[in-house]
Amino acid sequence: MTEEARPAAPGAGDNADDTVAGISQLYLGNILYALELSALSLDEQQKPADAAFYRGIARKLAEARGRERARGTDLAPGVKDNK
Repeated sequence: MTEEARPAAPGAGDNADDTVAGISQLYLGNILYALELSALSLDEQQKPADAAFYRGIARKLAEARGRERARGTDLAPGVKDNK
């Protein structure tokens, strides 16, 4: 798919922060889903250690998000709230 034909990402052009932290925050659910799909595929390929590695990444991301919410810092530094 060429760059011109590629659909814009949700929120593109909004006031979203274009840092790694901001984009990761915005798409965390999608990232976690993709990591789990990768882990499932690796399980099917009889690669449990590799699957565990990707699940470990997902667990660290989810736990970090939980800690942010518990502290009341729902947004990554620099991410603007569009409410």
